[in-house]
Amino acid sequence: MPRAVTLIRSASLSGVAEYAYAATAPAGARLIFLAGSCPLNEDGSTAAVGDFAGQTAKCIENLHTALGDAAAVLEDVISTRVLVASSRQEDLVAAWEVVRDAFGDHDVPSTLMGVTVLGYQDQLVEVEAVAAVLD
Repeated sequence: MPRAVTLIRSASLSGVAEYAYAATAPAGARLIFLAGSCPLNEDGSTAAVGDFAGQTAKCIENLHTALGDAAAVLEDVISTRVLVASSRQEDLVAAWEVVRDAFGDHDVPSTLMGVTVLGYQDQLVEVEAVAAVLD
């Protein structure tokens, strides 16, 4: 099935980034703006308390579900923002590695940010995404 998202890599920018620098979707693509995916279990409790990688994995699992409910898949994501409640770079990297591995070759433009606090009790990670699909 053809995808709406085209990833753009830049030979003019550093190759050290583990993501494409830009992405496009054609006119007429349906955009899907997903709420931040949180590390919440079905009962509302926070998963993997104290574990940056574990919470990120739960965020990705919940992101898959939200995408499916919108008739999309991970390969339809056009950009992400990963929020990590920490000022320690190693905590941000732990979260990023889970996101990077989940997306694999579909290395969408992404922003990784350390923040002071997130909305749920014991929440350390949140993953925002925008997707584009052809109807």
